[in-house]
Amino acid sequence: MHDLKFLRTHRDKVEAGIALKGVTLDLTRFYLIEERRLALLHETEQLKAKGNAASEEIAKLKKAGADASASITEMRDLRDKVKDLDTELRQLEEESTNLAAWIPQLPHPSVPPGSDATANKVHRTWGDIRKFDFEPKPHWEIATNLGLLDFDRSIKISGAGFLLFTGLGARLERALINFMLDFHTQKHGYTEMSVPHVVRRAALFGTGQLPKLEGDMYHIGEDDLFLNPTAEVPVTNIYRDEIMEPGQVPAYVTAHCASYRREAGAAGRDTRGMVRVHQFDKVELVKIVPPETSYDEHEKLARDVADIFEALELPYRVLLLCSGDMSFAAAKCYDFEVWSPGTQTWLECSSCSNFEDFQSRRMGMRFRREAGAKVEFPHTLNASGVALPRTFATILENHQQADGSVVIPKALRPYLGGLEVLKPGA
Repeated sequence: MHDLKFLRTHRDKVEAGIALKGVTLDLTRFYLIEERRLALLHETEQLKAKGNAASEEIAKLKKAGADASASITEMRDLRDKVKDLDTELRQLEEESTNLAAWIPQLPHPSVPPGSDATANKVHRTWGDIRKFDFEPKPHWEIATNLGLLDFDRSIKISGAGFLLFTGLGARLERALINFMLDFHTQKHGYTEMSVPHVVRRAALFGTGQLPKLEGDMYHIGEDDLFLNPTAEVPVTNIYRDEIMEPGQVPAYVTAHCASYRREAGAAGRDTRGMVRVHQFDKVELVKIVPPETSYDEHEKLARDVADIFEALELPYRVLLLCSGDMSFAAAKCYDFEVWSPGTQTWLECSSCSNFEDFQSRRMGMRFRREAGAKVEFPHTLNASGVALPRTFATILENHQQADGSVVIPKALRPYLGGLEVLKPGA
């Protein structure tokens, strides 16, 4: 959410930013409403001032024993007019706020312009893409041969797009979660939380998923709740409608949470294996920081994500997303993509975003730097640290061997009881 004063006084910048985001949005109605609202606000203040003057005049006349009936009539007329104007003002404020809710975050000046993913820039790369002396298999074949996943039975339970981890597959998933939580809490200084899997409409509005993305979510109609579409929502909303006191900001929070997406517009895309699923686990990273530090914190957040992929010995690249490929709420975003030998493609396994004060304004989240200081809106950031299905898949593909086995990255072995290799028939 943007500050309404900013939207009014920087119309050219706002319209240019919206165009860069690739959003078609007619702001004419918004600016007409704001113009009318401000005029009414000024008129109301003047009438209230006249009413106060009339009230003082009545008091003087009554004290002097003079006839105050004319002044009383004037004050009543003023009061009735102010009441009518206040009703119109509330209606205008509601419409203005509703229209402003559809205005996306504006891209940071360092973000490259572009309408889609073809304009994204490779920011950096890490690791060497492995040269195999055999034909590498895709992860769904490896997982099936090793008994890690049962794709047929998962469809029987929930339909397409859901995963059933079995045996060592379930254990490997749990090992990844525990490894990442330990890494972020012990080495990166995050505080671990365990959050609900269902979220309120207000929480989704706060982080920017609503009103735009409702069609991609699972809605629980009777309770007007949603299955969490991304762990960013419950974690960031922990401090919604609060004033964070001195010492609470910066806050670094991590949580493991399952996420659920209908992905209504994604039918037929990447249907094999684990690339595009409706339920997926991930470890989320959220930072709540003072505005002046947020872009330094963004780089550090990206480093925290990179440490996971490097510890898992996965070659990756970091993309700086162009303006048109970013989310509704993001001012700047890095995507981490891991190489998939089995499909010969780069798979996005994490996004790392700075939202500036866009989310905190929508959530009513504020902070004080010191006791008695004025409240300010902090900047919020988040990243997947990291998402499991594609990371799981790329571990299988990058560490597969000619005999069908998979070597476990050293960092994960303590979480698997020292197991070094996943072997067929084990």
